[in-house]
Amino acid sequence: MPRPILYAGALLLLTTLPGVTASPKWVVHAINGKSEFEAAGVFDVDGDGKLDIVSGDTWYQSPSWTASKVREVTKQGTYFNDFATLPMDVNGDSKIDFVTCAYFPKNVGWVENPGEKGKEWTYHEIDLPGTSEAAVLVDLNRDGKPDVLPNVTGRVVWYELQEAGPTPKWKKHDFGTEAAGHGVGSGDVNGDGRIDLLTPKGWFEGPEDPKAETWVWHPEWNLGATGIQILARDIDGDGLADLVHGMGHNYGLFWSKQIKGSDGKRSWERKDIDLSVASVHTLLWADLDGDGHEELVTGKRVYAHEVEAGATDGSVVSTYAFDKKSGKWNRSILFQGQPAANAPAGPQRNAQKDFPPGTVGTGLQMTAIDIDVDGDIDLVCPGKSGLYLLENMSKSK
Repeated sequence: MPRPILYAGALLLLTTLPGVTASPKWVVHAINGKSEFEAAGVFDVDGDGKLDIVSGDTWYQSPSWTASKVREVTKQGTYFNDFATLPMDVNGDSKIDFVTCAYFPKNVGWVENPGEKGKEWTYHEIDLPGTSEAAVLVDLNRDGKPDVLPNVTGRVVWYELQEAGPTPKWKKHDFGTEAAGHGVGSGDVNGDGRIDLLTPKGWFEGPEDPKAETWVWHPEWNLGATGIQILARDIDGDGLADLVHGMGHNYGLFWSKQIKGSDGKRSWERKDIDLSVASVHTLLWADLDGDGHEELVTGKRVYAHEVEAGATDGSVVSTYAFDKKSGKWNRSILFQGQPAANAPAGPQRNAQKDFPPGTVGTGLQMTAIDIDVDGDIDLVCPGKSGLYLLENMSKSK
């Protein structure tokens, strides 16, 4: 690994606070502290066996993180039109491309890896489904290959790569506008072993036949403007899948306990995980401490909107583990940043100027992966305050 750039708050042991456990040691590497792109993908760009980082218009080559521009990305206001970087070999040439989406152009597309350093990567349109804020890869049709699930705020839609090649064949699965909202997710809600599709307003039941078009709609909840993803998993060990969801533009990280009545009808009881964190936009499961159990990993998106609840709070990246005995979540803080104490009025706010250098946020996409191949899981965190690698030192001697 390159020589680490350390910032105050990067290494924390918070054993004295209620609900907080001692976190592993983490080191902050500034891949590019001036980057403002909110999505980043981790994959082997050049086939040398090392994991690189692609964020916005730039490829950062491992292990030196040398930057090479790969394409032009337009900007609107304080947002770049690159809201996801999802690795996928779309054209079948054994070079990893990526799928992206954007809010203002309302598009979903893929960006072709030319396989030659210094050559521009080419954007190819897949569809124009509407304003798309982030996307994830999920195997919704259970064929062993990832599908593209964007958060199209005005409709529910996902894309299946049916045939890779120079002219790839995509199949669009469109579930209409009724269930759409700020947030999308996945998980097995009813315990039938199939992946269901979740929205802030309810869930679509994955059919027995993965190629069937009929996904039964269950309008069982109303979560508000959530983050991405909404996750379904049995949290408390009672055999029923619960929900985990954050508020994308307000304070709060929550879980909703599934309750099944004697008549088999489901209901949902919302419970607090952490009311101190704001702008929760990305959530994932990862085993960061190597104990064989995955923790919830999330944090604050820096300036999701420049003016909203908690906008100028210090950014934070944390894990949460549920204690079944106490029924409470234990929080471990991996990074705690300082607030934007002297931020100007909303329209003049700029994350690069308002927050201290080295401020790590979660942006719209966070990747948990063993990027340095040392046996533990690291985190790649893009955002308006920079592109950072949180190196997990659990395996260090």
